[in-house]
Amino acid sequence: MVRVRSSVSTRLNRDATRLVSLALSLSRSGSRVEDVYWEKLLADTISKLLRNTQDATLEAALEHLAQQDIGAYEVLIEQAETLSESMQIEKAGQLHDVLLIVIPIAAWTRYTIPTGPLPESASQTLAAHLHGHVLAEGTQVAVMPQLVSIDQMPRTFSETWQWMQRLGHHALGLDAPKPAMNKADEPTNMLADTRYVVASVTTPAGAPIFRWQEAPGVEENSREACLAQWVAQAQPTIATLMPGCGIECLLPDAYYVSNREADRRVRPMSLRAAVTWLEGALDVSASELRAVVAGCGETRIEEYRVGFTVRNNNDVVYGCIWPVYGREDDTGEDDSQPGVVDQIAAHLKEYGVHEVRHIPGVLLPEFCEDCGAPAFPNPLGELVHAELPEDANSAPAKFH
Repeated sequence: MVRVRSSVSTRLNRDATRLVSLALSLSRSGSRVEDVYWEKLLADTISKLLRNTQDATLEAALEHLAQQDIGAYEVLIEQAETLSESMQIEKAGQLHDVLLIVIPIAAWTRYTIPTGPLPESASQTLAAHLHGHVLAEGTQVAVMPQLVSIDQMPRTFSETWQWMQRLGHHALGLDAPKPAMNKADEPTNMLADTRYVVASVTTPAGAPIFRWQEAPGVEENSREACLAQWVAQAQPTIATLMPGCGIECLLPDAYYVSNREADRRVRPMSLRAAVTWLEGALDVSASELRAVVAGCGETRIEEYRVGFTVRNNNDVVYGCIWPVYGREDDTGEDDSQPGVVDQIAAHLKEYGVHEVRHIPGVLLPEFCEDCGAPAFPNPLGELVHAELPEDANSAPAKFH
C-alpha cells in the first residue's frame, strides 16, 4: 500500500529531531530492558503527533532517517505503524486493546471493480464470520459499512489512527463520529486491484485478538486453517458485492501487514488481467505484445512500471505498476533490481508475452498533468501517457 507523504521541510523541528534521536537510540539498544525504555519515549512522542495530526513532523523524521540510517528508519516506521493501527481505550474502568484490521479482496475483471456502501446484511454476515473463524473469544468488532479502494483509504498515519480510534469506540458501544473516507479522487479504473472491508477489533487488555493466538501449535487454529474456513464461509457473501469480478479472499489481519500482503498478491494478477484484456481490446495474441519494465522512484526504486506496446510499435497502450516493499527495493550500483525484473518477466512469459525489455537505472515517477494517471515506459526509455488506439475497445465499463 502506497503511503502519501506530506510536504516536509528539509530542516527538522524540535519534535522531528527528538524522533530521530529516539529512533537511533532504539536501533542501537543492546537489551530488551533498554528497548522498553526507548519504545515508551517514542510512543509518547508519536502518539501526541497522531492526536494533533502532525504528520509532517513524522514524515520529516522518516525522510531524514531514510537517507542517514536505514536501520533507525525501519525502527521509526514500525513504531509509527503500530501506534496508528492500535491503542487502548478505557470503558467502565477496564482497558481494552484495539486493533484496526482489514479484510482484503484481490479482484480482476474486464469491468469496473466496484466500491460503495455495504448492505447491513453483508456487514452483519462478515462480522459473524470474523467471530466464527478469525477472531478470538471475547472480542468485539465494528465493521466500516463500505467497500473501499486504496484511493479512499487513509493517506497519513494520523488518518489511520483516526479510523482505528473511531471504529474502536463503536466496537465498545461508545459514541464517536464515523471515519471520514478520502473522496478527493474517484477510484482509479484498473483491471486488477484490491478492495477492502475495514474494521476495528477490541478485546480486554492483554487477551488474544485472533483465533491462532488462543491455542498456539493447534492445527485447527492455525492461520492456514483460519484462512481456509474464512474463504469457504465469507467468499459467497463477498462475491455478491463484486459482480463480474474474479476474486481471491485473503486472511483478515492487522491493517498495514494486510495491506502489503494484498498489494503483493495483486501484482501478478494485474499483469495477467492486462494481457488478457489487451488481447481482446486490440484483437492480438499475447505473443504480439511487448512489455517494457522500468524502476521508478525519487532516490531509489519504489515501484516498477510496466508499459505494454504492440511489437514493432513504440506507442504505449496500457500500463501496470508493480510496487516494491522493504528489502525488495535494495539495489546495486550497476543493476537495478534484477531479481524483481526477472520475476516480472517470468510472469509475463507465462502469460504469453515473450518480448520483455528492461530500462536500466532509476527513473523519476511521472504523472499526467491533466488526469493524474501514471506514465509508463516505452521501448526508448521514455515515460509516456498510455493510450489505446482509436479503433480499440474502450476502457473497463461498469458491469450490468
